[in-house]
Amino acid sequence: MKRKISLLLSSALAFSAFASAQTASSDTLSLSVDECVAIALDENPTIKIADMEITRVDYSKRETIGQLFPNITFSAAYSRTLAKQTMYMNNGGQTMAIKMGRDNTHNAGFNATVPIVSVALWKSIKLSDNQILQNIEASRTSRISLINQVKNAYYALLLAYDSYAVLLENHATAKVNAEIYEKKFKNGTASEFDVLRSSVAVKNIEPSIIEAENSIRSLELQLKVLMGMDVAQGIKPSATLSDYKSSMYADVMTLDTDLSMNSDLRKLDLQTDYLKKVVDVQKAGWYPTIGASIGYNWYSMSDGSPFKGFNWSPNSSVGISLSWTLFNGAQRYYKQRQAELSYKEMAWQRDNLSRTLEMQRQIQLDNIQKNVKQIETCTASVEQAVKANQIQEKSFKIGASTYLDLRDSEDAVMSSKLAYYQAIYNFLVAKSDLELLLGNAEAQYPTNAKEAKERTLNILSEKQF
Repeated sequence: MKRKISLLLSSALAFSAFASAQTASSDTLSLSVDECVAIALDENPTIKIADMEITRVDYSKRETIGQLFPNITFSAAYSRTLAKQTMYMNNGGQTMAIKMGRDNTHNAGFNATVPIVSVALWKSIKLSDNQILQNIEASRTSRISLINQVKNAYYALLLAYDSYAVLLENHATAKVNAEIYEKKFKNGTASEFDVLRSSVAVKNIEPSIIEAENSIRSLELQLKVLMGMDVAQGIKPSATLSDYKSSMYADVMTLDTDLSMNSDLRKLDLQTDYLKKVVDVQKAGWYPTIGASIGYNWYSMSDGSPFKGFNWSPNSSVGISLSWTLFNGAQRYYKQRQAELSYKEMAWQRDNLSRTLEMQRQIQLDNIQKNVKQIETCTASVEQAVKANQIQEKSFKIGASTYLDLRDSEDAVMSSKLAYYQAIYNFLVAKSDLELLLGNAEAQYPTNAKEAKERTLNILSEKQF
């Protein structure tokens, strides 16, 4: 009993010392995976850039729509005649020279043009609608990709913490054994070889512990960067890998395997629709364009100073123009044929993508099923290793087994626990990758910017301590 208490105390003290070192500079936020994802979706710069792209394309659409409205311009001009035009006339056999024009000419006025029939312009507006949808889908792709990255980083951090705890436990056990042999050596009941062997066992674990500590620091920094948080802010997971084992079977039974929300498939469908609209735009080039114009201008001509003697005369006009390209070297025809072929190519690409996605989905499902079986195997392995270690401890106390046998059983417990946590981690990553493939990971998180911001602020205010 004393030995077990000593093991627990040593492990707890070592782990708390590391945790204290990690959070000495700032308060620590204890966050769940869903809270990390929610913060990342609100604070990560990649998501903000994707949302800004949607707004930019919307402005582009409004620019195109603006071409349907009248284009009104105001213009003004002044010109000074340096040499007046001379007209010659015959008068009774004599030639007379007459100077024509004025020194100063002023004009100013308003002109407006508006398209009445412009099929190509109307079709172009539909292209803008499709571009907005493509940017929305690109933003959604960024969101589900970020969710996958944050989840995988969080699960990797859980694996690092749990593996670190297992190593600390094994290190504490080896340290207790080394202390026992040190005391036995002083009492003359153990050899120096036994002391050295137990001390080496302690030293052999320490590099793995240091590596685990560095891994935890690196993974915490990676997670904070994905979340868009200050790297000085301390964070820690509020769960362990074992917490996910209880819901493992429910997660497997309720897996959604529908590929209709797959981002690549949706983007390909939008691109196909875009190319179809491009074909419509090319066909619209065969139609004429009709526009209307109206103008109201003022003219003034005078001699002498350009700043006086104005004599303004108004002038107004209304007109309709027709523009119809009858022949341009068959350019329209070949452009239309190119657009039609590109549109037909997308159907073949979609078939190929669908088959590829079906294969990837089946592989992910097989990985999940394999990981579930591996978790069950590792669970039984941990139970057997712990039981075998307990038997070896009793045998070692009565002298029925050697220290090497005891150490082998302790290493077996450590290896089985590490394999158990690795199996749970593999299951969670496979499930997260399947969500990325299916494209349905974002459904549980707010998409409204205001709602997401409020949620993030609530998380940070509630978790700070």
